[in-house]
Amino acid sequence: MTGYRFTAPLWIYPGEGSWYFVTVPEDVSDEITDLTEGRRRGFGSVRVSVTVGGSTWQTSVFPTKTGTYMLPVKKAIRTAEDLLEGSPVETQLELVDF
Repeated sequence: MTGYRFTAPLWIYPGEGSWYFVTVPEDVSDEITDLTEGRRRGFGSVRVSVTVGGSTWQTSVFPTKTGTYMLPVKKAIRTAEDLLEGSPVETQLELVDF
């Protein structure tokens, strides 16, 4: 597996649904894009395994119009790790199936 560590703030998507995300840094996003060329899934998503604090889960990161990826952080994780909007999120992200 290919892995990355970074810290980025938790933010809420403006609109319905109250989805929370962490933006994957540009340098990491660029490398993910290069490594996954021709292997991405629907909407350009990439399957990942994520660890934040003591919580690990599998999800996908999704590309943005600016070239970075956004990582969804579900409520169970936010609650378990006491994360609020704006909280710095220390993230370990690993590509799955690579």
